[in-house]
Amino acid sequence: MSTDDTLHRLAETLEARKQASPGDSYVAGLYAGGLEAMLAKIREEAQETVEAGAGDSAHLVHEVADLWFHCLVLLAFRDLGPGAVLDELERRFGTSGLVEKAQRERSR
Repeated sequence: MSTDDTLHRLAETLEARKQASPGDSYVAGLYAGGLEAMLAKIREEAQETVEAGAGDSAHLVHEVADLWFHCLVLLAFRDLGPGAVLDELERRFGTSGLVEKAQRERSR
């Protein structure tokens, strides 16, 4: 299965969970908790990813998967899919990270 297929299937599942009962679905429970609850979960997962960075590779992959998953939940909550992020990464491709960051800072 390709990465695109996995992201597409996950995005569809996250969208479907908007109709689920929080008692029946972890994701529906996150949605019910609202934006602040989701942001807190992402902060937690980001910290765990940072800590795993100094450990073994399997633990790091596990924590990054958790972080990505919760970021995808937030995107779905905001009616965005992984395609929005992939489009932005594609837009940046071939541009120096230093140049891209400076362009964003000037446009704020």
